[in-house]
Amino acid sequence: MSKFTTASFIKSKQEGHIISMLTAYDYSTAKLLDEAGVDSILVGDSLGMVVLGYENTLQVTVDDIIHHAKAVSRGAKKALVIADMPFLSYHISIEDTIKNAGRMIQEANAHAVKLEGGKEVIDKVTALVKAQIPVVGHLGLTPQSVNMMGGFKVQGKEEGQAREIIEDAKLLQEAGAFAIVLECVPEELAKIITENLEIPTIGIGAGKYCDGQVLVTQDMLGMFSDFTPKFVKKYCDIGGNIKEAVALFCEEIQKGSFPEKKHTFSIDAEIIKKLY
Repeated sequence: MSKFTTASFIKSKQEGHIISMLTAYDYSTAKLLDEAGVDSILVGDSLGMVVLGYENTLQVTVDDIIHHAKAVSRGAKKALVIADMPFLSYHISIEDTIKNAGRMIQEANAHAVKLEGGKEVIDKVTALVKAQIPVVGHLGLTPQSVNMMGGFKVQGKEEGQAREIIEDAKLLQEAGAFAIVLECVPEELAKIITENLEIPTIGIGAGKYCDGQVLVTQDMLGMFSDFTPKFVKKYCDIGGNIKEAVALFCEEIQKGSFPEKKHTFSIDAEIIKKLY
């Protein structure tokens, strides 16, 4: 597999290749995802919940994202690495937005950044693209706006809101975004948006008609049990396997069955005699 780039996103839509995207926050996970053939890795602000144990994403900082994106970039050789811009990193001014996004590219070696919102962030998207920083948009359920939305709810079920999301998607495309994540919107609405854009849509809880799909890796592998969104499919239960393995380890060290002789190192018996 050759290096997946921003141009690969557009080409994938044109050729009907469904883009695969998963989250990662460390070197070893990124390396595994990359070797498995995932097209893109998102260093999402979801790390606030699944890695740092926060209630939501709002406490995640630019330094948090950079710290984790550095590790991910070292592990991803072919996948395109996207760094999430966390809460308040692009809300204050264009200058701050470019500075924060630039750090993610320069310091963390990310290939692109993702930010949430529609018309209210178009000036920021335009400025980032002019600064040669590739941008992924994010519409629908935008977790950084959870307090304004009154919780994690499906977006776009009413006509007015649906039309607004469609319009925002077009504005993001015009501003230069090379892809848009659609989160928790009705499948039929995601289909309309996907058909009306030249850039690809990446769905998470948005149905099968998007140009790509993204999940939080800890969700799909059964490693995060605080809550499981409806749109998540668990492909295995690594969390359960980890708990079984740890329980067995604790049991074996109490019984003395671990470590065995094959797990230990030896020293000449004469040297040992001299040590007593």
